[in-house]
Amino acid sequence: MLAGLRQKARQLGFDALEVTTPKSIPHAPGALTAFLDAGYHGTMAWMAETAARRGDPRALWPEVRSIVMVAMNYGPDDAAPPLATLERPDRGNISVYARHRDYHDVIKGRLKELAAHLVSRAQSDVRPDVKVFVDTAPVMEKPLAEAAGLGWQGKHTNLVSRDLGSWFFLGSIFTTLDLPTSAPEQDHCGSCRACLDDCPTNAFPAPYQLDARRCISYLTIEHAGAIPEEFRKPMGNRIYGCDDCLAACPWNKFASAAHETKLQARADLVAAPLEVLLALDDAAFRTLFSGSPIKRIGRDRFLRNVLIAAGNSSDPALLKAALPHLADENPVVRGTAVWAVRQLTSGTDFERLKAAHLPAEEDAGVQTEWTN
Repeated sequence: MLAGLRQKARQLGFDALEVTTPKSIPHAPGALTAFLDAGYHGTMAWMAETAARRGDPRALWPEVRSIVMVAMNYGPDDAAPPLATLERPDRGNISVYARHRDYHDVIKGRLKELAAHLVSRAQSDVRPDVKVFVDTAPVMEKPLAEAAGLGWQGKHTNLVSRDLGSWFFLGSIFTTLDLPTSAPEQDHCGSCRACLDDCPTNAFPAPYQLDARRCISYLTIEHAGAIPEEFRKPMGNRIYGCDDCLAACPWNKFASAAHETKLQARADLVAAPLEVLLALDDAAFRTLFSGSPIKRIGRDRFLRNVLIAAGNSSDPALLKAALPHLADENPVVRGTAVWAVRQLTSGTDFERLKAAHLPAEEDAGVQTEWTN
């Protein structure tokens, strides 16, 4: 059965398929508890709220007997290297995984087809049940994928494959079928610590540990409030996510460019001009990022990130584009605009702009933004 399932998976665009059981990650609940107790999840309260179901697949679905794990490659091609835009401070660097269509939509549809194929080929007196998951349910995909043999969790906590490198998405099919299982993968990181050393914000307290509160991916995507000043300079022009630890992994020498058309980078998202992005209103934001994972963070959070990139650009030409956001309706955008303007002007010019934009201003919140 697995040979036919793997063949169907390849036809649907998946690059690897392996199987494990819901009992294969007994260490996961303890590791998750330690992560949460340390506060490393930051403001992602949903991680604590779903910890019991997340730590044990049987708590999520008691009937599950086998878990099919699949991988789909989204690797960058030579025309859009993952970190090349970091050398162009007037442009915004978007994480490789978000330079194309939302992977949830792409993978979930294919997973449903694969699950239907599994059910139709099942040799069972009772019709098996299946459930498919792609990163939105409380499923610990990376430990399960490691147990299934798709790869291992590297020192940066992401999954690494000897065949696919670091650039691939995961999906899972939970089923009531008893399927043959695969052998777990071994750790092949050795003494390498390239991913740890390349992190711009020192987000790894130790190998195999991530403090999300210091991670640029968390700060630019999950964190809803103002980004702490200590992380703004290290962010550079990273406006959505961060690929530094992934790109540093030597196993990526075996990675290839995405073959799925919907996961290939859109040209307009590889190195988007900050000036253009700063001009987006809500409608324009929704149009530009229609079908993109970026859309889910909303215009205000996105502009916060773009304003930090503008402030880090040392490009006076971006001052004109940043100034209108001093009067933005959103206080986080407004406050970040103050920071960006301060970075792009001298002390004298900043005081002049302050006076021009705050004549007899009564909003204490805005006054605070100018002095923070």
